[in-house]
Amino acid sequence: MAIEDNPRSREQYGAELKRRREAAGLTQEQLSQRAVMSRTHIAHIEGGRRRPDPEDALRLDQVLGAGGFFVNFLPALDGKKVAEHFAEALEFEGRANAIKEYAPNLVPGLLQTKAYAYEVLGTGYPRPSDEECDKLVATRMDRARILNTFHSPEVCFLLDEAVLRRVVGGPAVMCEQLRHIAELGASRRIRVHVLPYSVGAHALQEGFVSLMWFDDLPPIAYAEGIKSGRILELPSEVRTCQELYEQALGDALSHRKSLDLLRSVAEDYEHEEQRADPS
Repeated sequence: MAIEDNPRSREQYGAELKRRREAAGLTQEQLSQRAVMSRTHIAHIEGGRRRPDPEDALRLDQVLGAGGFFVNFLPALDGKKVAEHFAEALEFEGRANAIKEYAPNLVPGLLQTKAYAYEVLGTGYPRPSDEECDKLVATRMDRARILNTFHSPEVCFLLDEAVLRRVVGGPAVMCEQLRHIAELGASRRIRVHVLPYSVGAHALQEGFVSLMWFDDLPPIAYAEGIKSGRILELPSEVRTCQELYEQALGDALSHRKSLDLLRSVAEDYEHEEQRADPS
């Protein structure tokens, strides 16, 4: 596991603060007055030597019109654990203005409920301690904050039907999890598409992929396997991943039909839980 404090993350955070401050035509002193922070603290943040607390990050977002960047990027800095192979992707995720993900077997981390996340993160070898699992889950819940407002990135999830059918944690956990996804989709915080079993072989069958776009960087792709993950930045590789995603998306159910399926399967899990516990 990777655990903060990651100097590279702090440096990137500071560089982004400086870039946005200068783009707004503000000196450090002017920003400090508007954000109700000391100029020295802002200088330390820009130099990668300090991190803001959540209240400071929120004020920086508001003053600089950063669309939630400074709050959403905090999980990469705040001492919570992520897998080594995911650490760089987490940094990019905090800066993205659009994210598209394909999940072959499990609910993507950004969509997971706490109960579902505990089941997923509590497995593996070596098995994490309760304390380690708590930190992993806390990080995962913090990541999901980018879905809390309409100022968050544009996010689209393509879910294999196996994601809905694989019972993680039992029927009650699955019912809550699928309804959570359906609620996010119904509130227009995300778009979700289910790739049904009936499609058979498809363009993304090899595994998980996340596509990200940015205001000031070229797009990237992140592909993940067992205990491994890789950032793809070569334009030809990124375009290939984007084209494969679009091909698979073309085989998927519409957003509306996907929400209907999520609710239907959630209801099946609810009935299964009631039969198992008639009291």
